Amino acid sequence: MAVHAHPDDESSKGAGTMARYAAQGAEVLVVTCTGGERGDVLNPRLQHDPRAQEDLPALRREEMAAAKAALGVEQVWLGFVDSGLPEGDPLPPLPPGCFALAPLEETSRALVAHLRSFRPHVVLTYDENGGYPHPDHIMTHVVTMAAIEAAADPAAFPELGEPWEVPKVYYHVSFSRDRLLALHEAMGAEGIESPFGDWVARWDGRGSRTVTARIDVHEFFPQRDAALLAHATQIDPDGFFFAVPREIEARVWPWEEFELVRTTLAGQATAAAGAPAVEDLEDDLFAGVTL
Repeated sequence: MAVHAHPDDESSKGAGTMARYAAQGAEVLVVTCTGGERGDVLNPRLQHDPRAQEDLPALRREEMAAAKAALGVEQVWLGFVDSGLPEGDPLPPLPPGCFALAPLEETSRALVAHLRSFRPHVVLTYDENGGYPHPDHIMTHVVTMAAIEAAADPAAFPELGEPWEVPKVYYHVSFSRDRLLALHEAMGAEGIESPFGDWVARWDGRGSRTVTARIDVHEFFPQRDAALLAHATQIDPDGFFFAVPREIEARVWPWEEFELVRTTLAGQATAAAGAPAVEDLEDDLFAGVTL
């Protein structure tokens, strides 16, 4: 199970990993917390498209259906309303009724229902900073971790079914400096302009995570890219997601990375134990799990 804030997040974070496990026969479920109703139209080609202007919520649901099909996964909506990304100084208040302001008992209860019915062995979510500080991403972290605790507690929401304790919980490590630097240098060596130079130069170490798992997904770049392109209102096909030639990416950085932060399995070390050596990184998120 991968818990995400908005439609398109599942395609930009961990998409290759989900496609890989789905192709291997695993049941993979994306839980999308909001409908992305307040997202901007980020693809310049569609910024003046009448449908994008008049019915963005329905269009984003259609895009999610296409991305789901591209990855070969299942997907459900948690049913909350996008909070939007507040901008300005000072920041404006969040809109009433949005996901980031919803009571935790209500939001976590909704996710507990899916945890107990789907009974995942692995859950993927965001770190406490949301991966980046969007209020819905931060709340996705809060809700996911609270729901994982509650799902295992027989006294919590007993009407939602038998308790389920998730064996392994990982945070996404999607945009590490190591990854961006490796791609930036490889593109430079080939004489190709890199979009990551400023990112690498400005990196100050904040938000760095401890990687404990690397999943080789280069064979699933086509599925990942198709899922990204399915979110046409959000993804610019000429943007940074597609700037790196795929043969360079497959050679230099074929992985998606994750941080193990919670496990019930004996012998499994979480990130709190320190950064493992490269040769000790997990290459399978289900390592140690009895299916």
